[in-house]
Amino acid sequence: MKPTRFETAIALIDKANSEDINTYQVAGMDYPKELLYSQRMTRKLLQFEPNASKALQIAARAQHICRWKIARDEYPMDRVGYLKWRETLKKMHADLTADILKSVGYDDQFIDRVKAIILKKLIKKNEESQTLEDTICLVFLDYYFEEFADKHNDEKIIDILKKTWVKMSDKGHEAALKLPYSDKSLALVKQAIS
Repeated sequence: MKPTRFETAIALIDKANSEDINTYQVAGMDYPKELLYSQRMTRKLLQFEPNASKALQIAARAQHICRWKIARDEYPMDRVGYLKWRETLKKMHADLTADILKSVGYDDQFIDRVKAIILKKLIKKNEESQTLEDTICLVFLDYYFEEFADKHNDEKIIDILKKTWVKMSDKGHEAALKLPYSDKSLALVKQAIS
């Protein structure tokens, strides 16, 4: 059976992300970092929002597509530099995804919708952009938070958790509080949201 447009788009996103030169280790195995991240995004999205549209599923899968191609140190190492880097990345992710979707035959309207979700346009007002943001936060909290927390002081962690919490919806908050944290991490989360 011939794969659908959707399946082909996902496969092409995975192919691009499988070229990541950075690896991430899970259970003693090395994975291309952004490929692993994108698969975690899909898994978490479908747990959080089982009826996610195809557009939202593609946006989640492609949210970090080829992220390694623009290094953080190409921008000043301050807050302004960080935000400029993030904006440049978002635009690149949206454009690369649009090219893939065009190549498999999606129309402009669908492509624009996916791009708007990846760019997180009208977050808090657009349900799909908000669901993507919630999913990003949940993936961070579930898969990367413990490791991140080990590298920074509690003050910085609490500040980051507060910023993460503000971006999330009430439904996102509920899901976040059900994640399996260590005692220390749970204490930090509770401190941040109190």
